[in-house]
Amino acid sequence: MLTHGQIWMAIDRLAERYGLTASGLARRAGLDATSFNKSKRVSPDGRERWPSTESIAKVLNATGASLDELVGLIEPGEAHRGATVPLVGLREAGAPPLFTDDGMPSGARWDEIEFPDVGGDKIFAVEVSGRELEPLYRDGDVLIVSPTAGLRKGDRVLLRTTDGAVTARQLVRKTVRSVELKALTDADEEAGLPVGDVAWMARIMWCRQ
Repeated sequence: MLTHGQIWMAIDRLAERYGLTASGLARRAGLDATSFNKSKRVSPDGRERWPSTESIAKVLNATGASLDELVGLIEPGEAHRGATVPLVGLREAGAPPLFTDDGMPSGARWDEIEFPDVGGDKIFAVEVSGRELEPLYRDGDVLIVSPTAGLRKGDRVLLRTTDGAVTARQLVRKTVRSVELKALTDADEEAGLPVGDVAWMARIMWCRQ
């Protein structure tokens, strides 16, 4: 059973992974900036205040994280462990030979950044440049991407086609024959690709601003 302290710990750690304070995470989710303040977590008479399911849903929607990922941030008594993550610019990501056939970083042309350990998932980082993905992602944002994480309808993904183009999209549907995608910047724009035209597709797990 999850405790009051564990739930708030997970929210704090989710904020940290995005380079945000608890107040910054609340604002991004469209909540009052004080919603996650430590002073709001216990009432004046000492009763524990829990975040509402609506607040948690808004946080997950704003960050693109899943409920499983939020729960996975609960590690009672365990200190944060740091790691270095390969980093490449989004505009450079299409240049060979930066990736293996299964979407893992390859070669010596990658930089590195520090990022908290995420457990079993393999990850790399892509830095957004320009205004192509605004307003969702802005110039300088760093996307943390996992080629090994499972994909579900609605996930934001980094996609590489067989002709070398790399782009960010939202997954609408995947079948044995085709992949249907939606643009992140235009809710009405959808496109389908034959599965054979997709080299790999990796889940965007977090964004660090």
